[in-house]
Amino acid sequence: MRLAILAPTDRRRALLEAAAIGSGWAVDSASLERSDALELTTLALDSKIGALLVGAGAPISPDERGPIRTLGPLVVAVAARRPDLPIILAGGAAELATAIDAVRAGSATAAPPVVQLPEGAGAGPSVERLRGRLDELRGQPDDSRRAMIRSTASLAALLGRRIEAIDIGLTGALRCVAGHWPGLDAGPLLRWAIVAAAGLVPPEPDDALVDGVLGWLPLQVDRPRMRDRLRDLWLAPWAEASGDGAVLRLAVARAALGRLVAATPDFADVGTPDLLLVSGGVWAVAPAAAVTLAVVDVIRRQGVSQLALDHARLMGPLGTIEDEDERRNLMADLLDDLLSPLGTAVVPQGLHHGRAVGRIVVHGQDEAVGRDLVAGRVDRIDLPPGGSATAELEFRDGAVLGGRGRRFAVQVAGGVGGLLVDLRDVPLRLPDRLDRRRELLAEWQRAVWTTDS
Repeated sequence: MRLAILAPTDRRRALLEAAAIGSGWAVDSASLERSDALELTTLALDSKIGALLVGAGAPISPDERGPIRTLGPLVVAVAARRPDLPIILAGGAAELATAIDAVRAGSATAAPPVVQLPEGAGAGPSVERLRGRLDELRGQPDDSRRAMIRSTASLAALLGRRIEAIDIGLTGALRCVAGHWPGLDAGPLLRWAIVAAAGLVPPEPDDALVDGVLGWLPLQVDRPRMRDRLRDLWLAPWAEASGDGAVLRLAVARAALGRLVAATPDFADVGTPDLLLVSGGVWAVAPAAAVTLAVVDVIRRQGVSQLALDHARLMGPLGTIEDEDERRNLMADLLDDLLSPLGTAVVPQGLHHGRAVGRIVVHGQDEAVGRDLVAGRVDRIDLPPGGSATAELEFRDGAVLGGRGRRFAVQVAGGVGGLLVDLRDVPLRLPDRLDRRRELLAEWQRAVWTTDS
C-alpha cells in the first residue's frame, strides 16, 4: 500500500517521511520547494496511492505560509476528485479539514473521515503518534506485524527481560524493542517500526538493492545474474534453498536488515538487548550459527545478547489474542517450545585489529574450553541448548564490554549455534573492493557454515 506525502517545504517533507516510513506504508513524497503544483497533483491522483498525508508546522512557520496557500486548494481539489481517498492532516495542515469536508459533502461516494493530528506535524514527540495512526489506517486488527509487536511486549513482561524483535518478510520488515531499558523511560519501553522498503526483495530490484546484496555475498556473481536471482526469489521464495541458494538468501537478508536499520535511526539510543529475537522464513535455510552471524553483522552493538528464532511462527498468532492476561498465560505454557535458542553473541569493542588481544575461557558443565582472542576474527564455541556457562575474557590492553576493563566474567546461554565471539570492529568496516570484501566475508562465514550446507 502506497502513501503520498505532500508538504510545503522539503524540511517538512523529510520530517513527515521519517515518521511514515516506519508505519508499514511504501512512501512517495514531494514538496512545493522542489516540485511544482502539477507534479504534486499527479502524485496524489495516482491510482496506486492508497492514502494522502499533508503536513505543516504547528503553528505554520513563516516559510511555510506562502506554499500552504498553494497546497491547500490543491489538496481540496484532490479530495473532490478522489472522495474515497483517506487524508491525514498533520500540524498546521489541519486547517484544511473544513474545506475538504465541504467539498466531499455532496459526493455520492461514502468518504472516509479526515484524520487530524494538530500537534507536531510529525516532529518530536508526535512521531510515534503519527506512525501509529498511519499504521491503523494501513493494517487490519489482526495484521501479523501488529500482532507481533503485542506478543513481543507480552514476552518481555513475562520474562522480565529486554527484547528486540526482528521480522524480515517478503514485502516488509518489523523492528520492535520492549522491556525496561535503563536511562530511557521510567516504565517499560515499547518502540516499533514497520518498514515496507526493508522487505526481503521487491518484484523488480533496482540497482541500489542489487549492489546492497552483492556487498554481503561471499560468492562471485555479476550484476545481471544477481538481478535475475532476486527476481526468481520474489517469484519462488522457497526454491533453491540449499547450497549457494542458502548463502544467497542470507546475503539478501543482511541487505534487508541493513535497510531496516537505516530506516530506524530512532533505535540508536537503545542499548544491547538481553534477547534478540528473529522471525521470518529467510532464517530457516541456514545453520543457527550462520543466522547469528548474519544478524550481528548488521546490528552492531557491543555487549552480550542471547539470540532466538521464532521457528514455529507463533509470535504473530499469539499477538492476535486480545486479552493480555490470556496471552501471557498461553505464552507461559508454551515457553519451552515457543522459541528455538540460537546461542549467545559476545561482541567486545575497542580492540586493535589483527593482533592477539587476549583469551577466553568458558566454564560449563563439562571441562573448561579456552581460546586465544585475535581482533578481527569470529570464533564459535560449542555450547548446547539448555546449557549455561560463565565466559571469562581477559584482554591485554582493555576493551569495552558493558563497561571498559581488562577482565570480564559474563553469563552465556547455549543454543543450536553455540557461543559466537565476535572480535570485529563496531561498527563493522568492510573493504570497498568487492573481491577483497568477498574474501573477508568468506573467511568470517567459514566458521559458521557446515561443509555440506
